[in-house]
Amino acid sequence: MRRLSSHPILDISSQPTITFTFEDTILEGVEGDSIASALIANGIVSFSTSIKKHRPRGFYCAIGNCASCEMNVDGVSHVRTCITPLKAGMMVKREER
Repeated sequence: MRRLSSHPILDISSQPTITFTFEDTILEGVEGDSIASALIANGIVSFSTSIKKHRPRGFYCAIGNCASCEMNVDGVSHVRTCITPLKAGMMVKREER
């Protein structure tokens, strides 16, 4: 897992873990994560591809202003994963282009 275990200023208390599915793989996240932060913690850094050149796109603005983190979540297209809270049992997939 790529997650901080301690921080000199922030209180990183242990939160309950929850499971979700990313492209047929069951992963763990922490309650309070966004979908994007849970994916990054699990080593997933490519969220989509550019339309024209099909180059990988990853986490970019983290405030919902760009479309780099858009994915299909529970059958809903174009969900901005950087601002969407992770919930147990979610089904997350990259958008098909």
